[in-house]
Amino acid sequence: MNYDEFIDSLKKKDPPEISDCLRALWHEKNNHWEKAHSIAQDIHDPDGSWIHAHLHRVEGDEWNAQYWYAKADRKKPDIPVDEEWKTLLEYFLSKPDGE
Repeated sequence: MNYDEFIDSLKKKDPPEISDCLRALWHEKNNHWEKAHSIAQDIHDPDGSWIHAHLHRVEGDEWNAQYWYAKADRKKPDIPVDEEWKTLLEYFLSKPDGE
């Protein structure tokens, strides 16, 4: 899946067959924060922690976001959350199977 295909999929009722990381981003962009958070909580690696951090940043819970950025071994970016979402999307789309 490429960037444009992912963006087009956001218009559908359900996400396509994609990795959990991409599925969390899909749900977040479709205003299903709780679903995205639930998915991110079940990804037990630095990638999942990065998504988890982003979601808490979107939520406005800066303390929790900082905790998850540290777990992901990343610094909180100094960019708007929408730009971070796009960065996350491009990162996961570039990985084999979107993992």
